[in-house]
Amino acid sequence: MPAKIPATVVTGFLGAGKTTLIRHMLANANGKRIALIINEFGDLGVDGDILKGCGDETCTEDDIMELSNGCICCTVADDFIPTMEKLLARENAPDHIVIETSGLALPQPLVRAFNWPEISTRVTVDGVVTVVDGKAVNEGLFAHNVAAVDAQRKLDENLDHETPLSELFEDQIACADMIVVNKADLLGDVQADTLVAKLKSEARTGVQVVRATHGALPIDVLLGQGIGAETDMSSRHEVHHHHHDHDDDHHDHEDDHTEDHHHHDHDHDAFESFIVSRDEVTDPKAFAAQVSSVIAAHGILRLKGFAAVSGKPMRLTIQAVGPRVDHYFDQPFGDSPRDTRLVVIGHAGLDRAAITTALCA
Repeated sequence: MPAKIPATVVTGFLGAGKTTLIRHMLANANGKRIALIINEFGDLGVDGDILKGCGDETCTEDDIMELSNGCICCTVADDFIPTMEKLLARENAPDHIVIETSGLALPQPLVRAFNWPEISTRVTVDGVVTVVDGKAVNEGLFAHNVAAVDAQRKLDENLDHETPLSELFEDQIACADMIVVNKADLLGDVQADTLVAKLKSEARTGVQVVRATHGALPIDVLLGQGIGAETDMSSRHEVHHHHHDHDDDHHDHEDDHTEDHHHHDHDHDAFESFIVSRDEVTDPKAFAAQVSSVIAAHGILRLKGFAAVSGKPMRLTIQAVGPRVDHYFDQPFGDSPRDTRLVVIGHAGLDRAAITTALCA
């Protein structure tokens, strides 16, 4: 059976920077073909026009699909599932699907929809990314323009118009696999560190909290989390219920048209990556535990690569996202050198020497 196509759900309030993050991702896709599903409602839908063409061949206009008129939960069978089926049936299937949706309704029901039999064997939720306006959240506002968010909410009659934004925000955090503190440049280092620590304490264990400016995240950080979120709904349950009659299947979309959509060139100075080479390992399980401890000690975001295991002809693949480390034998080395090479990715300032020493011990 072919491998499932990974899908990333991007949520967050109006103005948090979701569209800017996606624009940057498409412009730096490194050849990965990405399809977008955008859930719009009312007259605010401009994201499709903003995103069209910004990914060149990695995301053409035909790869952008828009769902209109209200929250997904009301139209799962009639709108979302058929759109996914159409996308998955293409001869030239995408490498990754990104769904941009709103912070005004729960992300959990959309994730649950990936268990529908029509699509469950062909696609999986790689991860849920919640984008927050760092400056606004630091000030306790949850959105830069609260009035605009409330006006947007009033356009969809399916939404609960009375629930405080703070409760909606808690549900976004409860479902997130990664929280992106956007507009980090507007915060001082102390404020940013404090906010990151606070969000980590409020999120589930292992959820990564990363900073970004203008949504500039390396694609290796944003995509490829491998969570399979639809199989783990119990740990990301709704803290609050906001939907009138559709708590089981519920979703909607927003646009970030109030923010600056001009293209920004960023060189990812906030992140760094380097390669660690070492001798063969003797015990795969012990090595995976060693990798996990090094990640925890140094705040590494991602670690991936291959290892040679003494006495084994097969190559050991290592994939780590935060504290979760997956390892498996994937293929024989054959005539290739029996190298152990690991790529380490994290925020700038990693102690390369200490990390290298710890991974080679």
